[in-house]
Amino acid sequence: MNTEVKRHKWLAWIWALVVCALLGHNAYLWIVQRIVPDTDILALLPVQERDRVLQESFTHMVDAAQQRVIVLVGAADWNDARRAADAYNAVLATRPGVLEAVKLSDETQGDWLAPFQKHSVALLTAQQEAQLRSESPQFWTEAALAKLYSAFSGPKLGAFRDDPFGLFSGWVQERAQETPVRPRDDKLFVADAERQYVLMPLTMRAPAFSMTAQQTVVPLLEQARQAALKAAPQARVITAGVVLHASAASSQAEGEMSTIGVGSLAGIVLLTWFTFRSLRPIALVLLSIGIGFLGSLSVCWLLFGRIHLLTLVFGASLIGVAQDYGIYYLCNRLSADPGENSVRLLKRLLPGLCLTLLAAVIGYTGLGFTPFPGLRHMAVFSAVGLVFAWLTVACWFPLLVSGGTLKSGALARRYGAALAHWPRARMNAPTLGIAALFVLVAGFGWSRLGVNDDIRSLQTPPRHLIEDQIKLGKLLDAPTPVQYFLVRGASAEVVLQREEALKRRLDPLIAARRIGGYQAMSNWVPSIRTQLERRALVETKLLSPGGPLDAVAKAIDEDSAWVAATRAHLMAPRTPLTPGEFLKTPPSEPWRHLWLGDIDGTHASIVALRGMSMAALPELRRAGEGMDGVQWVDKVAEISSVLGRYRQYMGWVVLAAYAVVLVLLYPRYRGNAWRVVAPTAVATIATLGVLGLAGQSLQLFHVLALMLLLGVGVDYGIFMQEHPDRRDTTPWLAVGLSAANTILSFGLLGLSGTPALHAFGLTMLIGTALAWLLVPCFTNAKDTNHA
Repeated sequence: MNTEVKRHKWLAWIWALVVCALLGHNAYLWIVQRIVPDTDILALLPVQERDRVLQESFTHMVDAAQQRVIVLVGAADWNDARRAADAYNAVLATRPGVLEAVKLSDETQGDWLAPFQKHSVALLTAQQEAQLRSESPQFWTEAALAKLYSAFSGPKLGAFRDDPFGLFSGWVQERAQETPVRPRDDKLFVADAERQYVLMPLTMRAPAFSMTAQQTVVPLLEQARQAALKAAPQARVITAGVVLHASAASSQAEGEMSTIGVGSLAGIVLLTWFTFRSLRPIALVLLSIGIGFLGSLSVCWLLFGRIHLLTLVFGASLIGVAQDYGIYYLCNRLSADPGENSVRLLKRLLPGLCLTLLAAVIGYTGLGFTPFPGLRHMAVFSAVGLVFAWLTVACWFPLLVSGGTLKSGALARRYGAALAHWPRARMNAPTLGIAALFVLVAGFGWSRLGVNDDIRSLQTPPRHLIEDQIKLGKLLDAPTPVQYFLVRGASAEVVLQREEALKRRLDPLIAARRIGGYQAMSNWVPSIRTQLERRALVETKLLSPGGPLDAVAKAIDEDSAWVAATRAHLMAPRTPLTPGEFLKTPPSEPWRHLWLGDIDGTHASIVALRGMSMAALPELRRAGEGMDGVQWVDKVAEISSVLGRYRQYMGWVVLAAYAVVLVLLYPRYRGNAWRVVAPTAVATIATLGVLGLAGQSLQLFHVLALMLLLGVGVDYGIFMQEHPDRRDTTPWLAVGLSAANTILSFGLLGLSGTPALHAFGLTMLIGTALAWLLVPCFTNAKDTNHA
């Protein structure tokens, strides 16, 4: 006996060294390295399952949006809007380097045209090109004279000989139509029927998902908003940006982590106190849970180099599972002979404890079979936490809890007495009747159970952020970053030619008002083939001897020298405009995200759509069909499809996990192994029925919860089957404490404002409660052996 204790002390000291290492590593992470939990909600989305070009396209679209903050300050009177905007900017100026504003001046507006003017002959609108092919020379002569003499012929860009027929002016006007924003009084201006707005595009220096950036930027924006409203009380301030959504999600997650963690701990402390009437069991259970958290954090950081805030929120629910092992040991120590050696008691309980750990880890491991990095982190965090909590119980509890040190309270005695009156399933008429009724009710619930895999159902940003985003989208006619065309080719020239072909297919949709327009690199940089064709077309139709240019010269009394000089100026040999040249200029800044360039030998670009309605999606999908190198990308539909596919896949994984657990249990329980699994299986069927009756739509996170329910529920079956004699209430007490704490932790998770966590928690709440109530019904009370 003494030898057993001595060996166990060595094991306890080894585990103490491991715990000291964990404490040191966690101290280093929090004090020296000062880790900050990741709040990027995109970490919960599926990993890109397709090629790198598609992944880069989505990254380009998202990155272009997430570092921007768009502010609109509006009022019915333009002067009020300007005054409010100035007050807003004055606050931002107090914190230089946090947000960088776009400055507008006459000089920058003039510089905007310079890169294009030397290529003006090749820059035509589709309408101008069609007119050049169809209209008579007289039409172009009159157009040139009207441009020269009329005060209402549109903007005059440069000298008359730079653009005698107004072709370049028309192209510039069409480019301006890609956005409703206009310069006004050295500010950017946009308006609707009610207000005139000053537009202020801001760029963040720090990443939008950095908690430090959120804590700096969001209060600064709110301070600026208050200053604007003070300067013009009737003004309205609209703000949109990824950082605002990230900050709201972070605040929600932090609050939920506190609520779930504190609520779970409070529940464990109270229930343990009422059961044992002693502080020692409370301290021991909290010790095992604490070491589990330390181990989870260290391992996750070493494996992934970061920890997601939602992983910590989900990890708070680990409290409801990790305490099972400590409670099981303490309950058995409570009912064991006071003279029995604690190490020997552990050996007696070890087979059951090993099986409970294995079943729970299998349940959590199911989360790792998903394409979601965030869920994989949660799986590792939870599984590692369980292992470390289990090892703490196995290594330390036998030395810290001796016989006679624990006494049960009145609550434990009353609860244990209820087991004698609990119904048990038998092959008789009442049991068969209840089973038939269960099948009917569950079947009806299943028939009402819908399916909803739409990723948008998992998003719950604050209402005011949604309203501001919608209002801003309407005012700016901005394209969506998650639905677009991806165009590929062997070279930049091929990509531009394919863009032009795609745009010809999209033009009828614009005419039919199915979309508002498109943004593409070829709007600014036509393909070389198109540029050469247009130069030749202009030369033939407008500049040839005896053509419109000669007629204009005659009408304004210019000689042949003027004609020759104008022709030479317009047709001077120049290399065609290329995307590389354009991207080096300031005017390209708003459009750079559209050009992906060379990715592993493939050139690619994005054609973004403005004013797109959901009803137009089928037509847009058809518009790109049959075109080489053109792909319609709908990230919302793609992620929703992945959610649906993995929901089905994980459903099969759950069934397979039941089979695996049953095989693992068979060597110990033989013919009674089904009794261990049956309560959880019935609870799973009933949970789905309840969700159907409640009008819930099934999604991936419900199925993932059922995977975890298997690990939790089988623990209860193992506890009861290890002591099938109903006169021994020890396992029933352990099941009650474990289930109550699990319900507390996952029940609070069901209150989460994050839809994924809410679905997970609600399923676990219902399933755990049902498994708890059902587990005594399947215990074989007649057989006190493992058969």
